[in-house]
Amino acid sequence: MKPTRRLLLAALAVSLFLLALVLATALLMLASEAGASGGGRTAEERIVVLLVLLLAACACSFGVIYRWYERYVNAPLRMAEELATALAHSGLRLGEYRASELQVLGKAVNQLLTLRETREQDVAERIREARASLEEERSRLAALMADLSQSVVVCNLDGRVLLYNQRAKQELSTAADGSNAELLGLGRSIYTVFERALIGHALERLQQASREVSNKDDKKLVGSVQFVTATHAGRLLRAHMSPVLGEDGPHHARVGGFSITGFVLVLEDVTSTNERHARRDVLIQSLVEGGRGPLGSIRAAGEMLSDFPDMPSQQRDRFLRVIRDEAGALTVQFEKAASAFSNDLRERWLLEEILGAELLAVAARRIGERRSNERRALAVKSENVDEDLWLRVDSFGLLQALRYLALRLQDEYDVREVRLSLTRSGSLAQFDLSWLGTFMNNETAMSWLQDPMAVAGESSPLSVTDVIERCNGDIWFQRERVSHRAFFRTMLPVAEAPRDLPRAIVPAPEGERPEFYDFDIFLWSAISHELDDQPLADLSYTIFDTETTGLQPSQGDEIIQIGATRIVNRRLLRQECFDQLVDPRHSLSSQSVAVHGITPELLIGQPFIEVVLPKFHAFCADTVLVGHNAAFDMRFLQLKEKQTGVRFDQPVLDTLLLSAVLYPNQTTHRLEAIAERLGVSVFGRHTALGDAIVTGEVFLKMLPLLAEMGITTLRQAREASQRTYHARLKY
Repeated sequence: MKPTRRLLLAALAVSLFLLALVLATALLMLASEAGASGGGRTAEERIVVLLVLLLAACACSFGVIYRWYERYVNAPLRMAEELATALAHSGLRLGEYRASELQVLGKAVNQLLTLRETREQDVAERIREARASLEEERSRLAALMADLSQSVVVCNLDGRVLLYNQRAKQELSTAADGSNAELLGLGRSIYTVFERALIGHALERLQQASREVSNKDDKKLVGSVQFVTATHAGRLLRAHMSPVLGEDGPHHARVGGFSITGFVLVLEDVTSTNERHARRDVLIQSLVEGGRGPLGSIRAAGEMLSDFPDMPSQQRDRFLRVIRDEAGALTVQFEKAASAFSNDLRERWLLEEILGAELLAVAARRIGERRSNERRALAVKSENVDEDLWLRVDSFGLLQALRYLALRLQDEYDVREVRLSLTRSGSLAQFDLSWLGTFMNNETAMSWLQDPMAVAGESSPLSVTDVIERCNGDIWFQRERVSHRAFFRTMLPVAEAPRDLPRAIVPAPEGERPEFYDFDIFLWSAISHELDDQPLADLSYTIFDTETTGLQPSQGDEIIQIGATRIVNRRLLRQECFDQLVDPRHSLSSQSVAVHGITPELLIGQPFIEVVLPKFHAFCADTVLVGHNAAFDMRFLQLKEKQTGVRFDQPVLDTLLLSAVLYPNQTTHRLEAIAERLGVSVFGRHTALGDAIVTGEVFLKMLPLLAEMGITTLRQAREASQRTYHARLKY
């Protein structure tokens, strides 16, 4: 409580005591006069009456003073807190108050807020217009990055990741065992992926190359360097490093006539290329070594036959048999080499994983496009489509083959309608292109499959068979006389569905967890104190939450879900999230299932906590942990240190305690109440990831409010949280 309020309450208490003393004195005087005049009451009765009157007077005085205090002292303080929030976040207004003076003041303040928001909207509109071209360029860059077949990572000179594409995320966030280790992310260090010494040496070479190029003919050109490195999963990458230029700054490197602010890494996976080259070298070496002996024998036999034309027939036959046998051995060897080399050629084609239903929909649209010389297009219908089937194919070549066959049916047999179907057949996918009523013979069908594809002005040196074999599949022609249907049937390998598809959030009823727990979030490690004086706006955060089997970790309750997202540069990165169910090896109570909606069936086959916690620890590396009622979650993590060998020694901030700092006069600091207070929409409550996202949005809303109170560093936020009443509660 602030000193001014303490003095005010003390003054009210003293005034109440003096008033009670005056009333008691007056009543005693009246009682004495009444006794002197023979009122008939004893002294004890008079004292009891006086005490009752005194207590009634005190109660009435206290009630009046408390009501006055709530209306004219505490209410303005709450109004000030609401006003600070409304000033920081548009769209919020002051509530209603009982005092008529405060009602008038509240209306005036709301009018000023409306006027302020109108002006802010005008300014924001001008800013949006000014940034329109910039956003368009950024969108083009994002689209370009997403479509690149190579991995691209942009870092500052400290090695912090500023930008990356999805290809880089897939290739660089794979651990040695093939699992997802979440190594790459905005604000993370590139040194979690590559050796620091390797990148440092490449940067030195880059600066030297840029210096040499810029000094040549006084032209401000930049150089680049290349190197080969390996990922944690053992894949070989060829890296092309180029500098990012910018204005001079304290963390920039001055080279020649320009300043380097960071670097771009363009990465290409050369593992398969190197393996293919190694196989080719072995193949060539085997041909050389294996062919030397047979060729020598053939040459010797040929020379003998040439030098001795009158050789006896029996001896001549022996030399001819040597030539025939050695030539046969060479033929076998060359056929094996040709077969191995053709397999390498097939592996060079790029195959992509695609949902079969999407491929079928695109094929139907391509086939059904009307050509310029036709009155009507070929009708296409889809039937028996397995919506969950994934394929790994050359989608462009396969679409070209299907369109070629369909349009050739239209041109040569006047087929008006074709049908496409996609079903599972054992471990393969069965893709049928069928039609009714018109038959062709097998020889014609085979020639169509073997001829180079050329139709509708498009030509390709490949045949349909070449394309299907490239996809490791098979195709043939077949007729069904009973149904009067003919079709080209293609069998293709089935691919696994991508593991990172979004999992639906199961809605759950409301529930509560205990506020505060037997864990002190202010006992940091020495390493964590290095961030004490860093501005809150400059730090990176991991916003996390857990769902558990119950509320008593010390009595055996376990974590069943961890959800987290990240904040970098005051932006909530929803696309960088951690969402993992955990097999607790522990029964779930019906009360906990009613809260989070996670049933025992959902946990079957999920990884254990020993597998999940190291991955989560890697996900939140180099960040500040943020949670709502974080002590509850941290206690669960603390109890798993010995079992998993993972210790979470990062600094921790709690939005519940920060809410108590910002709103000391509010009666509740539940996450829903704080979100409503700050104008944050609440979705997916009581799922770990849903709660983490809501907590992250709340935390971002709190940062400007904390700054207005002078709380701008991590140390100040921790100390302010520690001074709150809630931080002193122990359970």
